[in-house]
Amino acid sequence: MAARLVPSRRADYLRLHSEVWPHVEQVISDCGIRNFTIFELDGVLIAYYEYVGDDYGADQRRMAADPVTQQWWAETAPCQRPFRVGSSAPNWEQFDEVWHQD
Repeated sequence: MAARLVPSRRADYLRLHSEVWPHVEQVISDCGIRNFTIFELDGVLIAYYEYVGDDYGADQRRMAADPVTQQWWAETAPCQRPFRVGSSAPNWEQFDEVWHQD
């Protein structure tokens, strides 16, 4: 996934992620996500994770329904914008996989 930081909110975003709420981390794990990493370079965010569950859609809906996660997203969303100018995505945009090696 990729997004861009709102320049004036970069420090806020980095601070939030230096102190991620334990409940949010637990929900992420409970929803089958492992090895979740966010990288930043010159205001560009790249995120990667591995999904180990059985029903990605259901796990994503469960995460989205969690009130604490919703509050976390309300804090982080104003710091982000879509990667591509003019995108209709709220912030993060998904990449299509073109190659993979285990």
